[in-house]
Amino acid sequence: MSERTTDVLSARIGSVPAWLVVLAVVALVALPMGLGAFWTRIGLGALMWIGLAQSWNMIGGYAGYLDFGHGAYFGIGAFATGTVMVTFGLPFLAGFAVAAVAAAVIAYLVAVPTLRLTGAYFAIATWALAEAFKQLALNLEITGGTFGLSLPTTAASFGLPVGGLSTTLFYYLMLILCLATIAVSYVLFERSEFGFRVKALRDDEDAAESLGIDTTRVKRQVYVLSCAVAALFGSVHAYFITFIHPNDVLAAIITDQMVIMALLGGLGTIAGPIIGGIVVFLLQRLSSVFLGQSTIYLPLIGVLIMLVVLFAPSGVVGILRGEVDSTDIRNNARELAEKFDLL
Repeated sequence: MSERTTDVLSARIGSVPAWLVVLAVVALVALPMGLGAFWTRIGLGALMWIGLAQSWNMIGGYAGYLDFGHGAYFGIGAFATGTVMVTFGLPFLAGFAVAAVAAAVIAYLVAVPTLRLTGAYFAIATWALAEAFKQLALNLEITGGTFGLSLPTTAASFGLPVGGLSTTLFYYLMLILCLATIAVSYVLFERSEFGFRVKALRDDEDAAESLGIDTTRVKRQVYVLSCAVAALFGSVHAYFITFIHPNDVLAAIITDQMVIMALLGGLGTIAGPIIGGIVVFLLQRLSSVFLGQSTIYLPLIGVLIMLVVLFAPSGVVGILRGEVDSTDIRNNARELAEKFDLL
C-alpha cells in the first residue's frame, strides 16, 4: 500500500464526514419504525455493548490501564437502581441518577489504592475487587441475596409520563445513552487538552509527570468517568429486564466482552469499540438465534482475537487506517510458522 493511499485512509477514518454521522443517527432513530421487535431488541443489545466497550476503552484504551473488574460497575448501577426502586419506592429516573453517583463514589474509593499499581498488578486487583462485589451482593439482603431483585414493571415507575414500558422506549433510552457516551469520549479524548494528558500518561507516565501533568489526578478522573458510564448502562439494563441477580449482572464475562470488543475494534480509538461491539454482539446473538447454540461464537471470537493480536495489534481500525499491509501479514505469518516449525 502506497504512502499516499495510507494517508488518505487515515484521514477518512480519523475525520468521518458530518453527513455520514447524521445518516447513521437517522438510521438508528428509524430502526424501530422500519423493523420489527426482534431487530429492535438486537439493536438495543448492540447499543448497550457499544457503550460498555466505549466506557472500558476510556481507562483501558486511552489511559492504558487494563481494568479487569470494570463489569462490577455495570452491576453496581443495576443494583443501585433496583434498590432505589424496590426498597425506597422511587421512580427509575431517581435510580438512574443514584446509580451514577454511587458508582462514581465507589470508583473513587477504589481508584485511590489501586491506581498506584500498574500492569498485571492493577489488572489482578480490579478483578479481585469485582469478585468481592459479587460475593457481597450475594450475601446482602438489600440486593436480594441469592434470590435476586425484581423491579417494578408499571409505566408509572418510570418517573415521567410514558405510554408504556415497551422495547422501543428502552431502545431509545439506550440509543441516547450510547450516543452521549461516544460524544463525551470524542470531545474529551480526541478534541481536548485533557485527552492529550491521558494519552501522555499512557505512553510514558514518568515523562508526563516531568512535563507537569498530575497523572494521579488524571487517572482517577478517567477511572471514575468510565465506571460511572458503565453504571448508567447497568441501570437501564436492570429496568429493561426487570429482574437482576448477582450471577448475571456481576458476572466476569461482562468485563471480558468489553475487553474483547475494544481490542478487536482498536484500543484508544472512538471507532474501535463501535466496530468491535457490533461484531462480537452480533456473532453472539445471531449464532444463538440461527444456530441454536449460545456458545458457538466463543471459538469464533477466539480466532478473531488471535488473528488481531498476531497480525493487526491496532485492531480493525488499524487495518482500515492502513497501518497493516500485506507485507506485514506475510512477515508475521512466516515468523509464526518458523517458530512452530511449520515450514
